[in-house]
Amino acid sequence: MSKIGIIKCSDYEYDKVIKKVYEALIGLSSIKEMEPRRVLVKTNLLKKNKPEDGVTTHPYVVEGVVRFLQDRGHSVIIGDSPGGPFISSMLKIIYETSGIADVARRTGCDLNYDTDSIDVHFNEAMYLKNMKLVKAFTEVDYVVSCGKLKTHTMMTYTGAVKNLFGVIPGVIKADYHLNLNDLTQFANVLIDICEYVKPVFSVLDGIDAMEGDGPSSGDIRKLGLILAGDSPYDLDYVATKITGLLDAPTIIQSSKRDLLSKPEEIIYYGDDISDLDVPPFKRPKSTHVNFISGKIPKFVEEFILDSIRPYPMIRDDMCISCGICAKNCPAKVIDMDSGKPIINTKDCIRCFCCHELCPKKAVGIKRHPLHKILFRN
Repeated sequence: MSKIGIIKCSDYEYDKVIKKVYEALIGLSSIKEMEPRRVLVKTNLLKKNKPEDGVTTHPYVVEGVVRFLQDRGHSVIIGDSPGGPFISSMLKIIYETSGIADVARRTGCDLNYDTDSIDVHFNEAMYLKNMKLVKAFTEVDYVVSCGKLKTHTMMTYTGAVKNLFGVIPGVIKADYHLNLNDLTQFANVLIDICEYVKPVFSVLDGIDAMEGDGPSSGDIRKLGLILAGDSPYDLDYVATKITGLLDAPTIIQSSKRDLLSKPEEIIYYGDDISDLDVPPFKRPKSTHVNFISGKIPKFVEEFILDSIRPYPMIRDDMCISCGICAKNCPAKVIDMDSGKPIINTKDCIRCFCCHELCPKKAVGIKRHPLHKILFRN
């Protein structure tokens, strides 16, 4: 049986969050089966953001997980491979800015600064049979996915499964975006990675979630929940059911791959949220879910959608010409010769990495006038 803990938590008051994380974790079956070993807490540290920005997993939620594991005799290391170059100096900046360095100082746990990578083969994968992973992340006994509940411009939703994309080192993630940019393929790549890593349990920080143009430029949505689950797939299913994002590609593909538990096989514990009125989350402007799917021939549908699909655009008045978008563009279609980024939208693969990593939210999303007619948002 798969267990899901759902705990109400209205704000990030330190003592309250630590207590609520314990309540979310205490009922999981997977925790009872863990021997005291070395555990990686894989948090979501997309880029250099402060906790109040709502982009990264809040440090108090991470600390609750760390302390819970330490109380049970585990040795804990926190780590992630954020967007951009995977180098120790950048990790240090992000750990400090996000508050994760303070977690390490308060708890005595380790932070990963090892940027070596390793090639692994996973024969059971659907697409990604050969992966390059952060070496240190393969040298632990258990992995815990400690993610942030957010919308996502490419994948509609990011949670427990998508969080594990961060075991892929730095700019290698851009290669996967470039070579596997079809939504169905990429969703299955994320699932392949999750199946290889096999997190022992997963946690989602949904106290302040994000809606709209996430995962970094959306609007903070005060959801007031901490969620935990034995299965990352079941946890994401529950999170998307609460937020109205059930048609996210990772949910659809995990269902097709029989990775979701049947409803009668899930045991819920924690707080009753039947009185929680959650209007559906605002979707990213780039959402791919539409009203024409299945109603016209597939090749016609693909032609229409490709012709009107949204693309990133630069807001020159907000741009500081840092070049981060160009450096991290998988398709290398952003030109900085004029001092400001210019995007070749004809060759753009619409992965929205530029939108994701811009430190000033200077990358917007341009939609065709027909987009509002065909798409739900």
